[in-house]
Amino acid sequence: MLDSLIVPLFVTTDLPPEAELAEFGELLAETAGVLGYDAFLTGKVFWLDRPVLPEQRPAAEGELRFAGMLGYLAVSGAGRTSREVAGDIRSAIGKAVTERYGDVGVAPAVFAIRDQDVRERTPESAILVGTREAAAELVSATRSYL
Repeated sequence: MLDSLIVPLFVTTDLPPEAELAEFGELLAETAGVLGYDAFLTGKVFWLDRPVLPEQRPAAEGELRFAGMLGYLAVSGAGRTSREVAGDIRSAIGKAVTERYGDVGVAPAVFAIRDQDVRERTPESAILVGTREAAAELVSATRSYL
């Protein structure tokens, strides 16, 4: 079995109104592939838009949408800390989101959180995403968390 560290994460950012949630989730998941070490990011993405009544839709044209992901980052190898890998993925996500969507005014927020928060706060309607090309051991290690 591979030595691994699993870090529960919350990622949130503003996105342009035309952004698609599934594409955003795939973008996040694939950032694990640029960390320089084996990693697997999986979780569920969802909109965090303000509640509106049907007659208030559609949102104002040009209004940013607030998206989030609750999930897990699994990395291989001993000697890494949760703080270190959260910082690494924060940088990778910030770069990827800016390259894809441009400057939306603020960098994505990426927090290491409690496992219990991922389990309790993920909306049922959220979309599951995961890094496509990841070590099978890392995928297996996170399976019991989802």
